[in-house]
Amino acid sequence: MKAEVVSIMGRIKHIKKAYVALLAMAMSCLSVSAFAEQKQTLGEWDVHYMVVSTPFLTPEVAASYGIVRSKFNALVNISVLDKVSGEAQRADVIGTAKNLLGNSRKLTFKKVEEGDAIYYLAVLPFRDQETFRFEIDVQKGSSKQTLKFQQKMYVDE
Repeated sequence: MKAEVVSIMGRIKHIKKAYVALLAMAMSCLSVSAFAEQKQTLGEWDVHYMVVSTPFLTPEVAASYGIVRSKFNALVNISVLDKVSGEAQRADVIGTAKNLLGNSRKLTFKKVEEGDAIYYLAVLPFRDQETFRFEIDVQKGSSKQTLKFQQKMYVDE
């Protein structure tokens, strides 16, 4: 019985790693095909960022992270790396997305840790061809930087 539990736990860990790998592959493919590398060096960090429509995620990956797939939802993905070592950093990540009319939406980021990788994920509802200006604060200890970028969102039919 104990061996069965260990075997099941091993399978669960393997499946979880596969989901994370699929998410990372989907996002890296999207970042290469749809966007150039999106990175800003802020102080001692390289902050990588990506905003993609949630239907690009498989239902299994979306469910595993509690993300609602909708053509009107975008996933904001932030990774904070030490610019010298390239190691993923644990940080406090908070932010807002403001459309061109000035309507602001708070971004609530969820930290995801898998092995050496750390991602900060938030869902942003949007309308077709809506442009957002993002301001995302990254803080670790007394060091704080603000990532700013703009992106236009499209609904895929």
